[in-house]
Amino acid sequence: MNPNVNMAAGALLATVFVMMSVSIASEGIFHSEVPEKAGFAIVAAEEPAAGEAAAPAAAAVPIAQLLVKADAKAGEATFKKCQSCHSGEKGGPNKVGPDLWGIVDRPVAEHEGFSYSAGMKDFSKAGAEHWTFDNLNHFLTAPKAFVKGTAMGFAGVKADAERANLIAYLRTLADSPVPLPDPNAAPAPATN
Repeated sequence: MNPNVNMAAGALLATVFVMMSVSIASEGIFHSEVPEKAGFAIVAAEEPAAGEAAAPAAAAVPIAQLLVKADAKAGEATFKKCQSCHSGEKGGPNKVGPDLWGIVDRPVAEHEGFSYSAGMKDFSKAGAEHWTFDNLNHFLTAPKAFVKGTAMGFAGVKADAERANLIAYLRTLADSPVPLPDPNAAPAPATN
């Protein structure tokens, strides 16, 4: 056999041996256990396949009735999910999403310095002029279903109580919070 072929084969085998040894050693040194509980589960709503009918929406409790029992302190804990994309302080920076200071009753798609998606701009022109309690409730339930074409990738807050708590907290993010809606009034129709 040719000595050059032997050297090449030996070099290849030595390289494979070193790579496997490093792989085994690094697995032993840097091995991490799978956590018992996931830190944050991201649940995405699935669209029905072509030809399938969408599941009927459950009868919604009006947000005015939910806000009667809402806990803004609990909503502050829920807001932590939002903080990766939104700030909530007065004069706070826009992140992936706009700053949410004064969001309740703020004009839709008009926060200074933020570039809104075409879907959100269309939504604001289609009659949703302000972020009312009802609009926030519907949007936070399923953002992509309520505002077609929104860039917000959040699946939504499905639990009524948790969503009401979040809206109650968002209401506090203002110099003078907007008064709560009358729980005995007829619910406003969803604007979309």
